[in-house]
Amino acid sequence: MSIAGKNVIKDVANLLYPSAKEMFLSAQLDWLSDPIYAILIDTNYYTLSLAHTSLADVDASAFVVSSPIMTGRTCPNGVADAANLVFPATSGSIIQACLIVLDGGTALQSKLIAYIDTALNLPYNPDGRIIVFQWDDGPNRIFAL
Repeated sequence: MSIAGKNVIKDVANLLYPSAKEMFLSAQLDWLSDPIYAILIDTNYYTLSLAHTSLADVDASAFVVSSPIMTGRTCPNGVADAANLVFPATSGSIIQACLIVLDGGTALQSKLIAYIDTALNLPYNPDGRIIVFQWDDGPNRIFAL
C-alpha cells in the first residue's frame, strides 16, 4: 500500500517477550517515558525465541532499519498505543517483522519488548521510499497487558 509516496505497513500485534512482561510488572519499564523504538527486521537472520531478552540476542544481519524514539505513547486501560512510526527511506533486505525495543545504549542493555510479524503488507520489500508503520486501530493497538 502506498500513501503520498510513502509505503504503509499496517500492523496487528503479535506477542510480548516474557522478560518485557516481567519488566512491566516490576516497574523496570515505563511505556510512557522510557526511550522505546522499533526495528524492522529480516527474519532470515533472526529466529524468534521467547527466551531472548535483549538486542544482543538478535543477529545484527537481521536489522533492516530503525525508527526514532516512539512518540505519542499512551496506555489507556492497559493498552499500549503510539503515533505511527516513520522510518527513513529504505531499500535492501525484505522486512518480515518489527521488534519493539527499550533503548539501553548497548545491544546487551537494550531490552526486547514485543515482536510483530503478522501485519498487512508483511513481508515487505523496501524500495527506497520512506516507510510508515501504522499501529492497529483495533482494541489491542500495539499490545495489551
